[in-house]
Amino acid sequence: MNHRALKPMLLTLSCLVMPFALAGVAWGEVIRDRARVVNVEPVYEKVRYSVPVETCTTEYVSHHGRSHTAPIVGAIIGGAVGHAVGHHKRNKQIGTVVGALLGGTIGADVARRHGSHRPGIHERQVCDVVDEYHTEDRLTGYDVTYRYAGWTYTARMDHKPGKYVPVHIRVTPLV
Repeated sequence: MNHRALKPMLLTLSCLVMPFALAGVAWGEVIRDRARVVNVEPVYEKVRYSVPVETCTTEYVSHHGRSHTAPIVGAIIGGAVGHAVGHHKRNKQIGTVVGALLGGTIGADVARRHGSHRPGIHERQVCDVVDEYHTEDRLTGYDVTYRYAGWTYTARMDHKPGKYVPVHIRVTPLV
């Protein structure tokens, strides 16, 4: 007898033998057995998630004003040096004024050479964090079809089963 002819015979035999095999089981008792898996279909769910991404742009800013910081700092330093150099009260006053004028002029020259007094357009980079949204199919389980004692059942499982799945059988009377 070949293998193909034997398989239906075994299924029929198991359907006939199963009630007798369970005859020694008490009512309401649960027994453990295994059922043959006949089909497995993966189940996917669409999932949307966000990813923070930094985006930067270059802005062009018009700059028309002058910075007076360098001349003011120069005047303060020059005034302090001029005051320190003078020996008498009148010399200290004149030294302070002359030092402040010279320090302010030097500070203005330095600022002009370094470009802080030039009007025009300056580049400025501005960055911001935005959320990019993505959608993907995520595996959430398996629809498993299995056969037990000639009957076919379906269940959703969180893992992919092998050739067999465990089953529980509860024996209760038909009343």
